[in-house]
Amino acid sequence: MKYSRVCLHSFGYELPPNIVTSADLEQQLSSVYRRLKLPEGRLELMSGIRSRRFWNPETLPSEGAILAGRKALLASGLTASDIDFMVFTSVSRDMMEPATASFVHHGLGLGSRCQIFDISNACLGFLNGMLMLANMIELGQVRYGLIVASETAEDLVCSTIEQLQTDDTLTRKTIKPAFASLTIGSGAVALVMGSKKVQDTGHRLVGGSWRANTRHNDLCHGGQNGGDGTLMSTDSEVLLEKGVETAEFCWQDFQKETGWSKEKVDRFFCHQVGQAHAKKLFSTLELDPERNFETLPVLGNVGSVSAPITMAMGIEKGKLKQGQRGALLGIGSGINSVMLGIEW
Repeated sequence: MKYSRVCLHSFGYELPPNIVTSADLEQQLSSVYRRLKLPEGRLELMSGIRSRRFWNPETLPSEGAILAGRKALLASGLTASDIDFMVFTSVSRDMMEPATASFVHHGLGLGSRCQIFDISNACLGFLNGMLMLANMIELGQVRYGLIVASETAEDLVCSTIEQLQTDDTLTRKTIKPAFASLTIGSGAVALVMGSKKVQDTGHRLVGGSWRANTRHNDLCHGGQNGGDGTLMSTDSEVLLEKGVETAEFCWQDFQKETGWSKEKVDRFFCHQVGQAHAKKLFSTLELDPERNFETLPVLGNVGSVSAPITMAMGIEKGKLKQGQRGALLGIGSGINSVMLGIEW
């Protein structure tokens, strides 16, 4: 898909107030580590994640999305009444019903003619939201729209630690599916996009590609697990292999669709899982790792927030300058991959 009328206006993001290091989590698991003879520092060594952010207790996904959405709107110079469409795109949701978008809509004071709903697609929801909004802008259905995401990792990480602490049958092998849950962090991000015909910001969404590889939908399962809270089980090694395999096909489609080769992309902003994943991804796609901007060491895996907040922070730090080309690369469990091309 290529776009000719879609402009990016501004990002907004919110970092949770509490910094939790990998060493902090290992301290809580010290008895498990001693019993299984696991070396201290294993979590950071395996993932490349020094720390992640956590919200204060009882913070809802919609609250983070509202904070990020306000910042994006303020930076765009638009008002709430200008927004024709808003979509909430996270894995985390306030509740099963109604849509979390309804709480964000009310909190931001958006108008009654603003269409809203949720999109859920594991870690790819935000990029899917960008595609949905871009299609509506291209068709002339929307002047300005807002995409928001906010992940709340606290319950998953706490439930995982409690389960590991109480499972006397745990072995060095059976602990592996739980390790990915300890890499998850929290955060919120928002993006205003609009029609070039109404306001040309000079920042364009050029196009994108996507691939589904659902034969491997059994590699990462998560959700409420009765009285044990939120838990997730991940076959990290196979998910890495099949995820990168899916991304490789998506990257080939992306190059054909946009006409961009790897040399024409100045900066990559990826969904971040771990340092081994990034290394494998860039090696397989034959991309220059020096062009990859990361927030993984300090934010961890922030699910749907990961790629867009990394781009927002990269722009803030001058890693994508006016006139340069950037690519948002995402891989989500299921497995799906989306890649989007941005001219900044």
